Parts: sequence; structure tokens; C-alpha cells
Amino acid sequence: MLVVTSERVEGKNVVETLGLVKGNTVRAKWIGKDILAALKNIVGGELREYTEMLSEAREESLNRMIKEAEKLGADAVISARFMTSQTMGGAAELLAYGTAVKLG
Repeated sequence: MLVVTSERVEGKNVVETLGLVKGNTVRAKWIGKDILAALKNIVGGELREYTEMLSEAREESLNRMIKEAEKLGADAVISARFMTSQTMGGAAELLAYGTAVKLG
């Protein structure tokens, strides 16, 4: 499945717009990661535990969006975006969304 952030795919025409597709995941912080992150905050450096958690969340939400597009019979998802929001203390949602299309 082709996923792009642009409104079109070079060399292809959108022949049908199938609609909005999305995929999301909500992740909560783990106390062990919080302790490691707090220590890193003191000495400085990348908070790898959170980087890994957010990377995994992005991949999961992207895969869920792609599955929704595949169910519609799409060839691609255009105008793909990511959005995050805090759902409650210590938990965040990561949402991937875009427009499922057929290309010609």
C-alpha cells in the first residue's frame, strides 16, 4: 500500500476517492520507563524508552490505517498525517489518518 503525505502521486491519477481512513492506538507509560526517563532527565540525553514507545505506536497506528484502506480496496492513502493527544494522565493516543484512493 502506497502511503504519501502529498495530495497526489506523481505519474498517477486519482480515479476514485474512497474516503477517510484512520488507525489509532493508545499507549500508557510504564513505571519502569518513567524511572529510566527521570534518571536521563537528570544527566541529559535521549529518552530512548519513550522514543521506542512512540515509534511502536506510530507503526501500529499506520498499520491499522493501511488495513482500513485495504478493506475499501484502495491502491493508496494520500494526505497521510499523524496526530497525538493526551487521553488521560500518563496515556497518549497516536492517530494516523488520510484519504484512501484508487489510482489510474
